[in-house]
Amino acid sequence: MDSGSNSIGMDTLTRRVIARVVGFGAGDQSLVAKLREIGFAEGDEVELLAKGWLGGAPLSFRLNRTVIALRKSEAALVLVEPQQ
Repeated sequence: MDSGSNSIGMDTLTRRVIARVVGFGAGDQSLVAKLREIGFAEGDEVELLAKGWLGGAPLSFRLNRTVIALRKSEAALVLVEPQQ
């Protein structure tokens, strides 16, 4: 469900760029449900804090006030819109 024309997968965010969750990509809906269970929801603020040194994974994100590590494939399902 892409609700913004400037939306990108969360896995493509640049470090220290604040973004808002705008929806979830078409993919494994059970994984989307798990992402929602751990706290991802439309309108939430996210920021890429770090990438793992081995192949760039896992990715570490700040979601509101929580730090969460995700695989690239998991982060790609979360659609975000970077804030100016």
